Amino acid sequence: QVQLVESGGGLVEAGGSLRLSCVASRSFFSMGWYRQAPGKQRELVARFTLVGTDYADSVKGRFTISRDNAKNTMYLQMNSLKSEDTAVYYCAASDFGNNYWGQGTQVTVSS
Repeated sequence: QVQLVESGGGLVEAGGSLRLSCVASRSFFSMGWYRQAPGKQRELVARFTLVGTDYADSVKGRFTISRDNAKNTMYLQMNSLKSEDTAVYYCAASDFGNNYWGQGTQVTVSS
């Protein structure tokens, strides 16, 4: 059974930083981070693509996605956080037409 386990969320002041981690129970090529704010749809934050990485316009220059394949772990470094970054952040992975999600980790940015 595939498991994706996020960690690293919390409460931070505006302008601060957090690093999220996602540990997968096995390796995936296709992985990414999504978030869902209260009353809003889940949206892409960052992901790995065939040619590199892809970011939402709202986080470009502030967030960095990375991975450690040896540890089946993906990271999201979030800098210069804003109140509008407050959301539940989800790790996602897919292969062979199957989509998998973590349980989510709450990020709250106070202004």
